[in-house]
Amino acid sequence: MKKTLYIIMLAFVTSLGLMSCSDDDPSSKTIFPTDEQTNVDNFDRWLLKNFTYPYNVEMKYKMSDIESDHKYTLVPADSAKAAKLSIILKYLWFDAYSEVAGQDFIKLNVPRMIHFIGSPAYNSEGTMVLGTAEGGLKITLYMVNSLTDDMLSDYATMNEYYFHTLHHEFTHILNQKVPFDKSYDLITESGYVSGSWYLTPSSTAHKAGFVTNYAMVEPVEDFAEMLSMYVTITPAGWSAIIADAGTDGAEKINAKLDIVRSYMQDAWDIDIDELRDVVLRRASELKGVDLKHLN
Repeated sequence: MKKTLYIIMLAFVTSLGLMSCSDDDPSSKTIFPTDEQTNVDNFDRWLLKNFTYPYNVEMKYKMSDIESDHKYTLVPADSAKAAKLSIILKYLWFDAYSEVAGQDFIKLNVPRMIHFIGSPAYNSEGTMVLGTAEGGLKITLYMVNSLTDDMLSDYATMNEYYFHTLHHEFTHILNQKVPFDKSYDLITESGYVSGSWYLTPSSTAHKAGFVTNYAMVEPVEDFAEMLSMYVTITPAGWSAIIADAGTDGAEKINAKLDIVRSYMQDAWDIDIDELRDVVLRRASELKGVDLKHLN
């Protein structure tokens, strides 16, 4: 606080000295220009039209140092890949939720900023961070530069890298606004392993009552994994997890799913089966989405 005050006082004294030494009339040109920026390209205009103006969401694809996590070595997103991913993101996430819950739901609940990072964020133990949600206001999505033309026709891989992550992080935002029933925490209370989740094979996690091994971190991650997995994979994919879980594991997963289903219906008036149907239908239509032109 003292340092800040000193800097402010020093700037004030300096400005007085400059004022007393100058005989020039003040310039009429404002230091806060109101004319439209000339460095806005077509992609920037598309983002304004499709995210900022309708939803009050800032899409940052030019990596911002102040918005980045400095404990990681990161690479900026490729603008061409960011453009394609933004089109798909709107189609598979924003528009899917809007179709089910209405545009007002999107306006009120999506984060105010989505920040694209080109590279993964690697942790010291070798795991990768695919996305983060901060305070309900920002989602950071990593690995944008991993998007390839082959991947664009492979929904399963795109879901693994991007859309499962986005639904997961969005679930955290919803949970911050309306908490879920804490009885959820008790279903597999002894199974949470915190930071050592990556040491557990997926099949072992299923049998312990978790839909993924990452769900074993803690209950809030478990809840987000349950919802994001359920609405982004096919019914056959979900049935395979239940079958792999065995009788005991399946019972626990289904008990969690009941709470997730009730939470989304009661808190947000969203039927998760309807949401899944919309997401998967849109995923099947991806080949017809124009990714070359910003309309």
